[in-house]
Amino acid sequence: MARKALIAREEKRRKLVEKYADLRKQLKKEGRWDELDKLPKNSCPVRLHNRCKLTGRPKGYMRKFGINRVTFRKMALEGKIPGLTKSSW
Repeated sequence: MARKALIAREEKRRKLVEKYADLRKQLKKEGRWDELDKLPKNSCPVRLHNRCKLTGRPKGYMRKFGINRVTFRKMALEGKIPGLTKSSW
């Protein structure tokens, strides 16, 4: 499991991106680059990094489910993800 500080940092960035999304869009459209530079760095969506919602693991992230591959496999085998079955042939 990732450190709690890393998970909290990503959540803080996500909130800042949501807060400034409309303003950033408007400033870019009008070409006011100097005002865009004065916004917080973490309000830029490029700085976001996908992390597992349950464990905070940054690698092996599956966008469709919002969790990493290790957690996904564990939950799938336990039957906690509806509609998934283990394939065999």
